[in-house]
Amino acid sequence: MTRPRELAEPFARLLEQQGARPIVFPALEIQPLPPPPTLGRIADFDLVVFVSPSAVRVTLAALPRRLTAAAIGAGTARELERAGIGPVIAPVAGADSEALLALPQMHQLAGKRVLIVRGEGGRELLAQSLSERGARVEYAECYRRVRPRTDAATLLAAWRRGEVHAVTVLSPQTLDNFLSMTGGALSAVPVFVPHERIARHARERGLREVIVAERGDDGLIERLVAYFHGGS
Repeated sequence: MTRPRELAEPFARLLEQQGARPIVFPALEIQPLPPPPTLGRIADFDLVVFVSPSAVRVTLAALPRRLTAAAIGAGTARELERAGIGPVIAPVAGADSEALLALPQMHQLAGKRVLIVRGEGGRELLAQSLSERGARVEYAECYRRVRPRTDAATLLAAWRRGEVHAVTVLSPQTLDNFLSMTGGALSAVPVFVPHERIARHARERGLREVIVAERGDDGLIERLVAYFHGGS
């Protein structure tokens, strides 16, 4: 598991329920940024879109409880609901900009003010598409993603003992960090990703076996179980 440590526990529990032994090795760290001015005007927006669970966590103290919110996927929606914000507009299947943009509610935003809460940088598809639909879009970039200063010696020792059978990766940046942190030693270990875009990046980096799962933690679990129990 390469996701940030604070986001790893729920997925680790799901793996344990399937009899797996999760190894948490964060290859991405979330660093909060100073609150941007747009966050102070959050109540002025007709819709606030959160692109990740981290986007919710780092802005939690600034969020009003009366908020029309949308989430990229189920994990982000759960974070909002735990904070008492809901109902949340979110796709039932899928966990990316494309899945959210396909929802009927996201086609009815002409003239509306939309705030996208995200990390530094990232894809522009969501903002571009909403702008084309007539929305007035602004960003609140509230965190940055960095490579952790983590010693990979324990993980590499487990790999040499034959104890690492799969790696899960949720973003291209996480993959690049992981390969750098481990010196590419685990390039022959099957890598499970939730999107073909990440799979293409992994293949370009020379990984030998890349498996695309359905998006979301449940999709990753189902694909891991199928793979190790002889399914397709």
